[in-house]
Amino acid sequence: MGFWSRTFTWWNGATWGTGLWTRLHGEEVGRDADGSLYYQDKKNPARRWVIYAGDNDGSRVPPDWQLWLRGTIADLPEKALPPVRKFQQKPTGNLTGTMQAFRPDGALGSGKLRPASTGDYEPWIPE
Repeated sequence: MGFWSRTFTWWNGATWGTGLWTRLHGEEVGRDADGSLYYQDKKNPARRWVIYAGDNDGSRVPPDWQLWLRGTIADLPEKALPPVRKFQQKPTGNLTGTMQAFRPDGALGSGKLRPASTGDYEPWIPE
């Protein structure tokens, strides 16, 4: 990320001000699988935040860390939550607006035709 982007844009990652505030007032408590860093305030541990690895997108925060950020669990996710079970799937971010987004049959970009109606529809015909 360039100097000007880091100075004026918050959506591409942490700005200089956020980085400075984090160094002065934050204590790193953990890191998720994507590389995002989680912090809490040194004086007020109830104040918590995340520095994203990549674009700032809240839907990329895993559910266990989301619980910690919101204060639902007091301890870190590794200590407070049970281990992940085999059948559980990994969470995904919000895919709306991307090529991986769900497109029903008949939608533009899906490449499929909408199935025919069931036959219970009768159009209105004026007399």
